[in-house]
Parts: sequence; structure tokens; C-alpha cells
Amino acid sequence: MKHGDKVKKLSRNTSHRRALLRNLATALFKYESITTTLQKAKALRPYAEKLISKSKIETLQSRRLVAQSIHEKDILKKLFSDIALRYKNRNGGYLRIYKLGFRKTDGTEMAIIELVEEALVQK
Repeated sequence: MKHGDKVKKLSRNTSHRRALLRNLATALFKYESITTTLQKAKALRPYAEKLISKSKIETLQSRRLVAQSIHEKDILKKLFSDIALRYKNRNGGYLRIYKLGFRKTDGTEMAIIELVEEALVQK
């Protein structure tokens, strides 16, 4: 039986894994597209999508819940003011993963994870 296989452990203990996902999510919201390993991208997708879903609800409680994971104030502001409004009418599927192939040094499969809809550029 496959009990307890829902969380990808990424060869890290719990605190290190949480810190890794927190840092990856912060970088993703800052740059809107990051390159990482495929396994980290697959672990990041549900984590970041839940943060986006929480940020769509503009309440103090949701802001506090998201602030537990995103420690940078400017990224938190961008998440609630820009990214959440971009996905206001979308029910899920905010992120896309592209496979890039294998890294030359150690053969690890690489991927790009990015936000689906790009920001509207005002002229």
C-alpha cells in the first residue's frame, strides 16, 4: 500500500522542504517564471496555486495566511494587487510547467514553471 506518498520529500527534512517551497514561490511571484528541476516544479505547483487561490479572497485573514509563506512585503503586495486580480475569473490552473530536457552536469531533468496569463502591459 502507498500510504503517505502524497508529499514529495525532495530528499529534505520538513523544515528544509518548507523553506525551499517558500523561497521558490517567492521567486515565482517575483519573476513570474523560474527555471528549476522538474521534481521541484511539480512540488511547487500545488503550493503556489493554493497561495494564489487564497490571495483572490481579499480579507485580513487570507492576507495573514499567505503572509506566513511569503515574507517579502513587496511580493505579498504584488500577489494581492496584481496576480490575484489577473486570475479573478479563473478557477484554477494558474501555473504551467515546460520540460527543458536534462542538465549536462548531473542529468537532472529541468523545467520552467510560469504563471499562465501574462501581465497586461499598459501603453
